[in-house]
Amino acid sequence: MTPRPAQIMPAPPPPRHFADLNDLSADELREVLRRAALRKREGRAAPRNLAGRFVLLMMAKPSTRTRVTFAAAVARAGGDSAALDFAASQMSRGESPADAARSVSPLCDAVALRIGAHSELAEFAAHAKCPVINALTDRSHPCQILADLQTFAELRGEIRGQKIAWIGDANNVFFSWAQAAKMLDFELVAACPPEFRADRDGDDSIRVRFTESPQDAAADAALVMTDVWTSMGDEAEKSRRTAAFRAFQVDAKLMARARADAIFMHCLPAHRGEEVAAEVLDGPQSAAWIQVENKMHAARALLEFLLPGEKGESEGKGEKS
Repeated sequence: MTPRPAQIMPAPPPPRHFADLNDLSADELREVLRRAALRKREGRAAPRNLAGRFVLLMMAKPSTRTRVTFAAAVARAGGDSAALDFAASQMSRGESPADAARSVSPLCDAVALRIGAHSELAEFAAHAKCPVINALTDRSHPCQILADLQTFAELRGEIRGQKIAWIGDANNVFFSWAQAAKMLDFELVAACPPEFRADRDGDDSIRVRFTESPQDAAADAALVMTDVWTSMGDEAEKSRRTAAFRAFQVDAKLMARARADAIFMHCLPAHRGEEVAAEVLDGPQSAAWIQVENKMHAARALLEFLLPGEKGESEGKGEKS
């Protein structure tokens, strides 16, 4: 009897990663934002679309909001998660990102990775067998921007054509906002000392106009944003940065340059009295605490989008955000 040829199983499709905001198309970004808004409206009645899924949260840097909102998002969608601190992992003893990915990714449905160098995240993703999500690198913080865009849409509607002001360091959060400006066609004006924006010039994935004047950036803006002057990894430059950014604090006087209905955002944690005055962060224009809640809905929507086989909708059809 002639033996039957062995069946060759088709190779699974490569996982879809989310390392930068522009790993999504503009239409896909809008779909994730639409789904995040829908999940927020549904509340605890939302479908448990991540049942049976396991998401690993690998954090090589401190995290409060991103870690908790991802864990809450997975739990509310019926899945399970675990947090692995860098100090408790073999990567802290020299294991390469590639070997760590080969080890843990077959056990997971997704990995949310917070790590220092963006190149390390790229190496991890290149060897992973499940989607890898950038939970913050030195280059970008795309999950934060999902929540920020959701918050703006919730409070002020369509962002296209709006003027958005960034005041302060051209850091990783800013970079993701600059990618969003190009994808969603809005005006981003950044007030930043020249020495802290050089590595952003000439990048064709972003769109931004730089100025040295916070007043110019804030004038008639629909949204004013800032972040800490000294990000994680930049602690050795704290004195230099504090001196360079002293004139870049967002206070009530600067907010008065923006539109009367402008909102204020901060990705947190904030240093009151440095990059933002307490009267602004705690005032009626502040959306900082709405951003935190929306990080959970945005994380859930992103996971549902990246993982195959999810329905992605509630039982009710035809609902629009």
